[in-house]
Amino acid sequence: MYDSVVIIPTYNEKENIESITRAVFSLEKEFDILVIDDGSPDGTAAIVKGMQNEFPDRLHIIERQGKLGLGTAYITGFKWALENNYQYIFEMDADFSHNPNDLIKLHKACSEEGADLAIGSRYITGVNVVNWPIGRVLMSYFASKYVRIITGMKVADTTAGFKCYRREVLETIGLDEIKFKGYAFQSEMKFTTYKCGFTIKEVPIIFVNRVLGVSKMNGGIFGEAVFGVIRLKLRSLFKKYPQKKK
Repeated sequence: MYDSVVIIPTYNEKENIESITRAVFSLEKEFDILVIDDGSPDGTAAIVKGMQNEFPDRLHIIERQGKLGLGTAYITGFKWALENNYQYIFEMDADFSHNPNDLIKLHKACSEEGADLAIGSRYITGVNVVNWPIGRVLMSYFASKYVRIITGMKVADTTAGFKCYRREVLETIGLDEIKFKGYAFQSEMKFTTYKCGFTIKEVPIIFVNRVLGVSKMNGGIFGEAVFGVIRLKLRSLFKKYPQKKK
């Protein structure tokens, strides 16, 4: 069984993908990378495939045709990671908003500190966000508060996208039943993990807004996260969740 794989979804990330890959591979702990590229017209996939000659056993790519959504990208990556026998499976952005050095802290939370899901949290020790407009900071912070209130999860950063799962979580929760494709996917995965009885731990990080490339966030995406959580909570009232094995 392999130890760790970092799943990085990409769409037009040619400015960042080589740098983020080299940053992850330069860490003192070994992490493999799986890029899920949604048909980037800027040549992101070609850059990754070129680097595979240098890192043939550690760098992997799945190419998909067209923008199919963040959630389906991660579900595709999760299934691949389980099939390839990884023990710890990470979500991370390509744009350096998530510091690769924090992968080690998330891994430790799961491998040594008893977490089944470790979340790189922007809000567990205040508001640790750099270079975001204040309006976006407030929108993100209060959206996380809102999701926490509606779902009952004891999680400060319910919309975070920097995470480490132990494989047992992804084997248990029923990946094909995850409904959301956009940013509500992040809240749904945490809520389902919580409802299945797994241990969730938040690890404080500093989130830095991207310097290169274009953000994929917009009001419509955020709207899905806000209204989707109500549907998520209502569905949970009538659903029986598989439980963590004791």
